[in-house]
Amino acid sequence: MYRAVTVKVLEKGLAPEDAAAISRLLDSMNVELRRTGSALRVLLDGSDVTERIRDSDVTAAVRAVSRIGRVREAMVRQQRALGESQGVVLEGRDIGTVVFPNADLKIFLVAALDARATRRRRELEERGRDIPLEKLKIEIARRDHLDSSREESPLIRASDAIVLDTSDLTVEEQVEFVVMKAKEILNNKAKG
Repeated sequence: MYRAVTVKVLEKGLAPEDAAAISRLLDSMNVELRRTGSALRVLLDGSDVTERIRDSDVTAAVRAVSRIGRVREAMVRQQRALGESQGVVLEGRDIGTVVFPNADLKIFLVAALDARATRRRRELEERGRDIPLEKLKIEIARRDHLDSSREESPLIRASDAIVLDTSDLTVEEQVEFVVMKAKEILNNKAKG
């Protein structure tokens, strides 16, 4: 969702640090998550930006945009609205600490830097982009440091989150683990 806002900021030619202009922009934009079959699509003012949000210019600017308090407030409000009417599975750096601090299940995914950079490189290659692995490692480590040390909604593990190291796990194995934990919670609730 923050990346979608960043796409709009870039489209409008705004500086990613211009809190006043970006705050005004929020009132005239709509970010929507829509399920299409088994895929989740990101819509910005009705246009599909699912692929666009992963472009390097968005990645370079999203940190500055997401640090703006008004942006965080608006996105947290929308994320909470997603969970009001039904159970949801959300992913994000502050979902378990800020957005849903009382969630029934919190999984804190971690992975070795090499594994994360390799995955990101593969994702970019599938989109026709070739970025050196070392450059990606530097970018990921820098982002982690900045996100962990930011004042508002820092990246931290919720005290009740289950840590899952995905370094050597397939996506299927990760999903299996999360589903197993969710079933345990549902079974415990059913027992009363």
